[in-house]
Amino acid sequence: MNLGEGDQVVNKLKLPSKKRLVLAITGASGMPYVVAALRYLKDKRDLELHCVISKAGELVMRQEVGWSLAELKQMTDHLYEETDLAAPIASGSFQFEAMLVMPCSTKTLSSIANGYSFNLVSRAAEVALKEGRKLVLVIRESPLSLMDVENMEKVIQAGGTIMPASPAFYTHPRTLEDAVNFVAGRALSAVGIENNLYQPWLG
Repeated sequence: MNLGEGDQVVNKLKLPSKKRLVLAITGASGMPYVVAALRYLKDKRDLELHCVISKAGELVMRQEVGWSLAELKQMTDHLYEETDLAAPIASGSFQFEAMLVMPCSTKTLSSIANGYSFNLVSRAAEVALKEGRKLVLVIRESPLSLMDVENMEKVIQAGGTIMPASPAFYTHPRTLEDAVNFVAGRALSAVGIENNLYQPWLG
């Protein structure tokens, strides 16, 4: 191959024109947070959203907010099943800026913390950690066991961020939606997406 041919190959490579976010939805309670985030992200034209949902996540989503997979698919650019380990987000060569697991079950937390990539959620999280990309886990569990706390420590040591699904009250929320939007907005901010879902503390 001469230099000219090499240049032609490079020119054919397609670099992402939008920021890519991976959103993983697992089987913990907290689907209203997902709905709030997706409704905000729907109008973000500079964002390409890759979503994966676990089987347990499907059940909880249907129970808590009444959404089907078809409705979820309408809110994302790409939707994957948890068994699809051939999906682009399973490879470190596929570029994405950040991954948000919301809500994150303690089972998913355990698999990520211990490098057990048994499905696409934990594999994509492993990719985020090994490639030095942002990984935020919105944990929804109470009370926490010692194993949960130790697994959170492992994720933090590996470069991830743990964000409990805890609404704040300094904003004086008037409705449940206000409290939900706070958690969703803080989670989006943690993966680098500016939003107006919550009011930051101004002193």
